[in-house]
Amino acid sequence: MSFEGVSYSYGKRSRPALTDVTWTFHAGRTVLLGPDGAGKSTLLRLAAGELVPDAGQVRLDGDLPSAPRRRWPPRPPRHRTLARRAAVTGWMPQEVRPAPGLTAREQVAYAGWLRGMERAEAWERAVTTLHDVGLSADAGRPASALSDEQLRRVGLAEALVHGPRLLLLDEPTAGLDPAQRARFRDVLKNLPGDPAMLVSTHQVDDLDELYDQVVVVAGGQVRYAGSVAQLLEHGRDGRPGRAESAHLALVADAGDP
Repeated sequence: MSFEGVSYSYGKRSRPALTDVTWTFHAGRTVLLGPDGAGKSTLLRLAAGELVPDAGQVRLDGDLPSAPRRRWPPRPPRHRTLARRAAVTGWMPQEVRPAPGLTAREQVAYAGWLRGMERAEAWERAVTTLHDVGLSADAGRPASALSDEQLRRVGLAEALVHGPRLLLLDEPTAGLDPAQRARFRDVLKNLPGDPAMLVSTHQVDDLDELYDQVVVVAGGQVRYAGSVAQLLEHGRDGRPGRAESAHLALVADAGDP
């Protein structure tokens, strides 16, 4: 996936969420770091096809780009681009909601059907995927009866059910306590097939155990893109919280709070 001169604003009078971002995602596991309002969620939503850039293009493995929304002549029908994007990406937004009246299995199967799977295939795959995220015993429970942590695992299963090549996860452990975060990280670490991931988070512990690459977003721009080891060079050698200090140093350089 590549971002080529991408800019996006949520309104004419609002500060741009992203400005002229050019960056290429490579296979593996990449974490997005940055303060609130830095543009991380916007970048992920653009990658998932939920948003269309004001300027620039977002490309996924050579598919039709998401052309700017103000460009003329009109781009090819957007639903074709979104269908291709949905087939190869799995999207988990920051807020995962239970589907009213559905069990965990039904909710995951429905997500698979929405991504183009046959109903019977989605129904069977939901069982396997819930097992992969550690929710086999809760497959028949109403989604509304699950804990926040369990519901987030349902959201992960929804993103995984159709076998995507790339997972896009927006703050998947937000709101969880330390023990719940640790369990969720274990699930991510042990997913079968080791899918490529692009994950936004505020948690900087265990970066070297979970991720290959780091991207720091601040002020609507990519301020750093490289390996975890290279990121740590920006921190204070030999002191606790080295990853956090490296991240904060990069954000401070961008002038963000």
